[in-house]
Amino acid sequence: MGALGCTVLMFALFFQCHSRSVQDPMFRFKRFQADAWSDPNDCSRTRQPFVLSNPYNFSLDIRIPGVIPTESDSYYCMAVPVPTSQEAYIVDFVPHATMDTAHHMILYGCQTPYATQGYWDCGKELGTCRDQAKIMYAWARNAPPTKLPKDVGFKVGGNTRVNYFVLQIHYGDVKNFRDHHRDCSGLTLRMTSKRQPFIAGIYLMMSVDTVIPPGKKVTNADIACTYPSSPMYPFAFRTHTHSLGKVVSGYRVRNGQWTQIGRQSPLLPQAFYPVTNTIDVRNGDILAARCVFTGEGRTTITQIGGTSNDEMCNFYIMYYMDNTRAVPYMNCGDDGSSELFRNIPSEANIPIPVSPDHMMSMKHESAPQKDVVELQEPKREEEVLDQGAHLVEVSDWPEADLKLGQVSGLALNSDGDLIIFHRGDHTWGMNSFDFNGVYQQKDLGPIQQSTIMVVDPVKGKVLKASGRNMFYMPHGITTDKDDNYWLTDVALHQVFKLSSDGKDRPLLVLGEAFEPGSDKTHFCQPTDVTVDPVTGNVYVSDGYCNSRILKFSPEGKYISHWGAGSSDRKRRASFLIPHSLTFLPDKRELCVADRDHGRIQCFMADTGEFVKEIKKEQFGGEVFAIAYSPAQGGLIYAVNGVPPDGQVAPLQGFVINYSTKEILDSFSPDTQEFKLPHDIVVTADGSVFVGDAASDSVIKFVQSAKAEHRSVKKGGIEVQEIEETETFVQADLRPIAKLPAQRPVAAVQKMQEPSQKQLQQPAAPEEKQTSETAANQSAQGMSTAIITTLLLVPLVLVIAAGVCIRWRRGRMYTDDCQVKLEPSGSAGGILGKIRGKAAGSLNLGNFFASHKGYTRQGFDRLSTEGSDLEKDEEDGTDSENEEYSAPPVPGPSS
Repeated sequence: MGALGCTVLMFALFFQCHSRSVQDPMFRFKRFQADAWSDPNDCSRTRQPFVLSNPYNFSLDIRIPGVIPTESDSYYCMAVPVPTSQEAYIVDFVPHATMDTAHHMILYGCQTPYATQGYWDCGKELGTCRDQAKIMYAWARNAPPTKLPKDVGFKVGGNTRVNYFVLQIHYGDVKNFRDHHRDCSGLTLRMTSKRQPFIAGIYLMMSVDTVIPPGKKVTNADIACTYPSSPMYPFAFRTHTHSLGKVVSGYRVRNGQWTQIGRQSPLLPQAFYPVTNTIDVRNGDILAARCVFTGEGRTTITQIGGTSNDEMCNFYIMYYMDNTRAVPYMNCGDDGSSELFRNIPSEANIPIPVSPDHMMSMKHESAPQKDVVELQEPKREEEVLDQGAHLVEVSDWPEADLKLGQVSGLALNSDGDLIIFHRGDHTWGMNSFDFNGVYQQKDLGPIQQSTIMVVDPVKGKVLKASGRNMFYMPHGITTDKDDNYWLTDVALHQVFKLSSDGKDRPLLVLGEAFEPGSDKTHFCQPTDVTVDPVTGNVYVSDGYCNSRILKFSPEGKYISHWGAGSSDRKRRASFLIPHSLTFLPDKRELCVADRDHGRIQCFMADTGEFVKEIKKEQFGGEVFAIAYSPAQGGLIYAVNGVPPDGQVAPLQGFVINYSTKEILDSFSPDTQEFKLPHDIVVTADGSVFVGDAASDSVIKFVQSAKAEHRSVKKGGIEVQEIEETETFVQADLRPIAKLPAQRPVAAVQKMQEPSQKQLQQPAAPEEKQTSETAANQSAQGMSTAIITTLLLVPLVLVIAAGVCIRWRRGRMYTDDCQVKLEPSGSAGGILGKIRGKAAGSLNLGNFFASHKGYTRQGFDRLSTEGSDLEKDEEDGTDSENEEYSAPPVPGPSS
């Protein structure tokens, strides 16, 4: 009986010990030592105890566990669980990092990180989270502290789907680790379990496809979206670019009125600064942002990406919303229209000079930083079209019938004459080719009529004709700098170079007659050809059977080939009939009309590197032909077609701003209709010719001023005079306002907008009930044990105490986790501060891959920067956060 009683008493004391640790989470950690770790390079200091003065407040320290990066532009991540299953609120962030070591830090919140133990490389194959990641905090460039307003917090835990924090750190220059020191950069989260009346969130505006040409003084990246949610109240903003950014500005546009949210130089510490104006943002308002870049000092194009040689254009808005209708994360990645941005305040175009001692440049940046004195005023951008210009048909052109067959191709020679490539009495019908692309009508022989006609562009008079008895099914044509003709024949599967002297002498032939193939010496129905005017290299779009672009030397030697491009290599879609080519001599690019994908893709001509894609709903799923004019900053002309499943958009031509990708004008004939617009060219004076393969005609269009057709300026707004700069700098560089402290917590949220209401249940009542139940159970066990084994109490107490202490120690040091409890923090009954190796995975690459068809390429690493929300403050704990008073909701603003 005594032995039984001893056993019962031992278990009773054991479970009482366990129940105490449940009802008082601090109980486990009062013996746990911790230090503020203000030095991120000191990974071995003794931890000091924290004293719990309020059961609802706690802090969570998240540190990268002593890494030594082995290469520049490395991205490391680690995951730490939210230390409570109840809802909690982050009310402050404290960063522990220096830009001498870390380029930037981002804190994400998510439900499923890529890993939960250790740290991992999250800049390559792995990202940060497997599900939607939410940006919560970002730090870069020794940013100063930022505080949250009182009664405002980022909600985590509970049913928020933020069960893990993922810390991502971008290490720029590996030379900073030449002494082989270990890095323990990170941040401390101040948290509370008290329900906050207002929920903080991040609205991220970002450009995803801006291209900055080398040497160009001014390139604008414009972003704009219509706000779709409940009222939000911005209280801080942050800008982020790399070294080419000069100024970033954000606005609310309501009823045509632009109200500044914030404007800053991205070369200054990239912290969150107080908003310029206290405003609200309502459903239907437009949020707009502009980044101004310069390409001076660069010898190659610069694109959006995650490395130091790439660029970024991010404008962050930190806001709060009412708890019951809060959306914790929203974003905007849409290109802004030039029509909207023509009214942007002039201040958005004026660079903000930064003195050398204030400039926080990335030390691993390969491009040299220009001294502030060298900053040049942005030049005025050219207007793309004259005000009121619109393309209209010239109904009396040509003056005489040209007697054409199916018009397949158009080109211009150096004199500006129009060259027409047509099929004479041959037509492409249902029985022309078999399923392998083999021509089935060779018995018809070659076309006997002249298939190449040189025509006066003014009156339409035929100047000369050639190309008899050579071609079976003409398709594409272009000219080189010597006015030689380059043509493709889809029946012969060949590309020809002909002299323009009319003698029909082939100077070069690529491919084998009537033999389709997909190797380096064969084509399968090649559709078009274009020539680099500088190098003489030849580019062939191949074609109806193959899905590739081939590059040849001027002598016809194969150089390379490539397929379709994409922002995300993992989601790249092959060409679906690359049908037309145009060369951009001023940009050294080649653009392709990917016909049945209804898109235009542009590539670097020298390397085949993907640059951008233009895809518009107005195309109706088909883009048959494109042409380019380098005048006026760059215009792409295009014609659409009828998709195989039927017409879904009007047949028409388009004038597209290359930089902004906006359709500036659309046009179609007035006296007839497009039936099968097959090719397009634009002359130096802006006249446009469209060849229609179904009506056997060429239609001419010229610019005509019409009140109902207003043009739009190229790429946005005129740049204002630099003399105004000083005034704007004085106005914008204000000290940070007192926004109740928010400490460094970097969390990158994916851009979904959770609109469902989150259930808010105060943790304290539940914890109290749990404590009372556990205490009652323990008391019952204790009374039974004492009655049956009173004489064995001393011995049993010794045994039970030993077991309890050993069990508690085992729990404390499991998983190398550390929880630090302190006076101002959050969540009653919650483990204070967890530290240890944990891994997560989410980044902007995943975010882009899930949004509007954007893919991951160039954004895996960007995930860290995508959420460089920086909130910084001194290591000490402010008592301001112990008393939470709700911020007054701003009154309606117009």
